[in-house]
Amino acid sequence: MPPTGIPPRRGGGGWKVFAVILLVLLLISFLFNAGHFFSGLTHTKSGRISKTVGPKLDEVLTEDNEAQNKIAVVPIEGIITSRNMDQGGFNLVEIVKAQLKSAQEDDKVKAVILKVDSPGGEVLASDEIYRAISDFQKQAKKPVIASMGNLAASGGYYVSAPCQWIVANELTITGSIGVIMHSWNYRTLMNKVGLKPETYKSGKFKDMLSGERDPEEIPPEEREMVQKLINETYEKFKGVVADGRKTAHDKNKSNKSKDDQGHALADDWTDYADGRVLSGKDAQQLGFVDQLGNFEDAVKRAKTIAGIQSANIIEYQQRYDLSDIFRLFGKTEAPTIKVDLGMEPPKLKVGQLYFLAPTLAH
Repeated sequence: MPPTGIPPRRGGGGWKVFAVILLVLLLISFLFNAGHFFSGLTHTKSGRISKTVGPKLDEVLTEDNEAQNKIAVVPIEGIITSRNMDQGGFNLVEIVKAQLKSAQEDDKVKAVILKVDSPGGEVLASDEIYRAISDFQKQAKKPVIASMGNLAASGGYYVSAPCQWIVANELTITGSIGVIMHSWNYRTLMNKVGLKPETYKSGKFKDMLSGERDPEEIPPEEREMVQKLINETYEKFKGVVADGRKTAHDKNKSNKSKDDQGHALADDWTDYADGRVLSGKDAQQLGFVDQLGNFEDAVKRAKTIAGIQSANIIEYQQRYDLSDIFRLFGKTEAPTIKVDLGMEPPKLKVGQLYFLAPTLAH
């Protein structure tokens, strides 16, 4: 008997529906990002159109008190570094500056809380944030209150020093005022495996901090130059602490209540600026901290200094769009694999100065 004809299978239409939905989503995404792009265009006085650069921030309400006034929270968390840290290719310094700029331009923001939980980090990055906070208070005429968490040591204290008021928990680890430069000497290991370096240099000190030399080959003048650099940076650190605490105390001492006048630096405070860490309680007794308390106490203090009864608590979170994705595609860095050990130790670069707590500087 002739075979029975099998009707051909009709193709499913599910993929067409999926393609249409995907096309619609791509179109919506394109229009959304295009809107953000053109919203960042501004007209200059000369009539030219310029594009706002830097991190794109959205205001996020974290505590709604049904108030007109706002208090902005700017976090300083982890290692203070100038390396790119986020998906948009911006570093901590750029993000903090953008947040302070948003707080300055918003008239409803009456104060800023610097929420610090950091062991410190790079000298230049810490100094950039310190200058940004100091300039913000002078230009915006708005107080910055530091709220120290578990750790606010070394560079973490450096960025807190210019704040008008510093609040720390009595168990906060702070202080660690000092500078460190890290290097390795592996010449002994090279001798064991039979390696001998040959160095050609244009000057006597061109191979400073090289780990290939025997310690006996390092001239005394080199050690003196490195130590001089450390001492200069250390004096800068102490000057930042002295100027910041004096400026804050001069502003606060006019208050009638003694509790609102803060704490001036103790006469012997420099004796404790030798790299040692301090508890929040000891830091207050020495004048490094004005008040013992938590984040809620910092909010209350911000309201008191700003002269307001209530305020909404806000933060600035980054917004990512297609331009950020394209920026990532343009990077040539090789992919890396990270193992999560509960914390990320700082990657100290040879020959670079750091404000770091001693427990993380090894």
